[in-house]
Amino acid sequence: MIAVIDYGVGNLFSLKSSFAALGLEAVVTSDPLVLAKADHIVLPGVGAFGDAAEKLKTSGLWDVVKSEAHCGKPLLGICLGMQLLLEKSYEFGQFEGLGLIPGEVKPIADKLAEKDASEGSSFAADLKIPQMGWNSLIMTNDSPIFKDTKNGEFMYFVHSFYCDAPAENVTSVCEYGAKLTASVQNGNVYGCQFHPEKSGPAGLRILSAFASL
Repeated sequence: MIAVIDYGVGNLFSLKSSFAALGLEAVVTSDPLVLAKADHIVLPGVGAFGDAAEKLKTSGLWDVVKSEAHCGKPLLGICLGMQLLLEKSYEFGQFEGLGLIPGEVKPIADKLAEKDASEGSSFAADLKIPQMGWNSLIMTNDSPIFKDTKNGEFMYFVHSFYCDAPAENVTSVCEYGAKLTASVQNGNVYGCQFHPEKSGPAGLRILSAFASL
């Protein structure tokens, strides 16, 4: 059974529907007992990091997520859910993350400004933020959730902040004025900045690969 965490933030219906399309059992839950019984856990998320972190804490699921991950259970964070997996975020302040993957969440605008400054140009700064729409993956490290994914396949992104993580934890990037982290991994903990549930057949293959772990 796959448990999709409901803590008041996330695209829960689309995720459940995507797993159903794959013939997989998925439940949307905020019950720690259900999470403990699940074989896989998905942490979704949309919106601001600080608000989402607070809701995860007030729901009582903050420590539950960490505990289940530390036990070796496959955990997939999607979009803001991926960002919550990191150690810290600088989105409208400074906030603590779950610390399951090394790294910090930073503004895309700062990354683009740094790229322009280093190249003496203004190209990157002219790009719209958030990055919204389809972009291709550039694979950087092997990951089992990409076993059926080809380099260059397109996924759907919506984000204004990116994950600055160590190279060994970054499994793919996308090019948007600069190279932005598209996915991360630390052992049994995985993250996708893009929305696999909104990325058509290519995204479904990623969810299927995760469910097969």
